[in-house]
Amino acid sequence: MSLLEVRNLVVEFPGRRGTLRALDDVSFSIAPGEILGVVGESGAGKSLTGASIIGLLEPPGRIASGEIRLQGERIDHLPPEKMRAIRGRRIGAIFQDPLTSLNPLYSVGRQLVETILTHLPMTPAQARQRAIELLQDTGIPAAQERIDHYPHQFSGGMRQRVVIALALAAEPQLIVADEPTTALDVSIQAQIITLLKNICQQRGAAVMLITHDMGVIAETCDRVAVMYAGRLAEIGPVHEVINHPAHPYTRGLMSCIPDMTLDRERLFQIDGAMPRLNAIPPGCAFHPRCDKAMARCSQQRPDLLTAGSTQAACWLHDTEQSATFSTAHSASPGAVPAAAEAP
Repeated sequence: MSLLEVRNLVVEFPGRRGTLRALDDVSFSIAPGEILGVVGESGAGKSLTGASIIGLLEPPGRIASGEIRLQGERIDHLPPEKMRAIRGRRIGAIFQDPLTSLNPLYSVGRQLVETILTHLPMTPAQARQRAIELLQDTGIPAAQERIDHYPHQFSGGMRQRVVIALALAAEPQLIVADEPTTALDVSIQAQIITLLKNICQQRGAAVMLITHDMGVIAETCDRVAVMYAGRLAEIGPVHEVINHPAHPYTRGLMSCIPDMTLDRERLFQIDGAMPRLNAIPPGCAFHPRCDKAMARCSQQRPDLLTAGSTQAACWLHDTEQSATFSTAHSASPGAVPAAAEAP
């Protein structure tokens, strides 16, 4: 049974000039102990998906349709007070900037103890001891002395460890980690990645890891979901998606990563830019930037289709369409796709 199930999630932002659809029919699941990576360009909808799951959508954003289920229990329509009880206790959150997650006026120990006492039946003394153990588990040296220090007395990497300790304080089943390594240097990133993997192995918690860094995804995750313009472009086992990407957008992302074995002067780039929410094209949202685009791509939106061991929202993996596409291209090997004709 899946720990988390997101089914046909639609998030909208009403405005004076109409309603903008920021997430459009997003579906995925996460199993207990699994790390699911969510990757894509800025504005793809990664962080919005995480915010929807933990009930922190900024008004006027709203879940227009779809379901979010935690261990089979629907949580997307709960009143704020019930969602507050779930947030922290059953779902932990790790955010990109630890300084915005920690109160600068309180010691880290006070913040940990308050969180523990809110969610677990413990005395203040027991909560303080648990806070010390959490700091030790997340790699804070001299935890007994440092528990009474304030956030500004910690380095960036140590602050992020404190935030992870906060997320683990009530032993949640799911952790939503939104860009947890972005502001850290490479050596600290590796330590935080190792820490997240150990959390899954030792505590059985599932992690939804939101990032734009494919290196972090490759090192950390079991599966990866690639997002584009508020929709899922591809989802599958991480090594399959990285080594054999099935969607042209995923292939483009992979090609943008420097390869030390190749001698080339310039990096590959995907031409164009992600569409604005008020100008998402019909059909496949990626088709204006795609070198494999066909007439159907601009007219019909593909659902996730089986593409080997992954699933990709691309008409190339529709059995009838792929046969037609292959025949047309084998007949005219020099043909240039319509999307690539413009200078």
